[in-house]
Amino acid sequence: MEGDCQVTLFAAVDAESKKLSRKAAKRGAKLTMAVWAFALFLAAAAAAAAAAAFLIFNMHTKKPGRDDGSFDIHHTLRQLSQRADAIRAAIHLTGQYNPNFANSVQWMDQVDPSHSQGGLELKDNQIIIPETGLYFVYSQVSFRVSCRLDHDDDAAAATGPATSMVHLTHRVRRWSSSFGNDEYRTILHSVRTACQKTADGEQEGGWYSAVYVGAVFNLNRGDRLKTVTEKMLPNLEEEAGKTFFGVFAL
Repeated sequence: MEGDCQVTLFAAVDAESKKLSRKAAKRGAKLTMAVWAFALFLAAAAAAAAAAAFLIFNMHTKKPGRDDGSFDIHHTLRQLSQRADAIRAAIHLTGQYNPNFANSVQWMDQVDPSHSQGGLELKDNQIIIPETGLYFVYSQVSFRVSCRLDHDDDAAAATGPATSMVHLTHRVRRWSSSFGNDEYRTILHSVRTACQKTADGEQEGGWYSAVYVGAVFNLNRGDRLKTVTEKMLPNLEEEAGKTFFGVFAL
């Protein structure tokens, strides 16, 4: 009888203990949820405060009369405009044939559409570089070319008709103190073979052919650029826009 009472007592105590444990677990879960909710509230409040502070700061720093988001755009456009207003070094020369120049076009900077600015200048038929930097160098020469197709019956029977060819060449050469010696080095060079054939009985005809060169170079202050054109100079085409030499800073 006594043993049965003890078992009943232990069972009652165990049930009460489990009941208290479940209540404690529920209270702990509620407490944890409350802590998380409070933390989320604080985070949201901090984010809202930061957003409000940024908005107030932005309103004070932006000038009146501008729409939202326009400050950065106007600032960027103003910077680009100021950069565009800066004078860029550039020169564009027009060429003509001069028998006193043995192997070069005579370049002119006072004939339309020639122009120069930013320190680039023409001196002794050469372009002088004012400051070290990247430059685009370009040049074109145009010629009146005429070739005749010579008919030789014997030659034609063996190898076909002989054709007279014309070779057009144009170079831009650079002098620089960085080379360590007093010499010019070729930086641009183009060769073109051209021929205008004419049939028997027809008057020998002519045509125009242009040789163009251009590329970007890292040039030094005081460098000199000149052109070299061989053989065909008397046939140079001097019409505006056909023969030119120029440099502009990048």
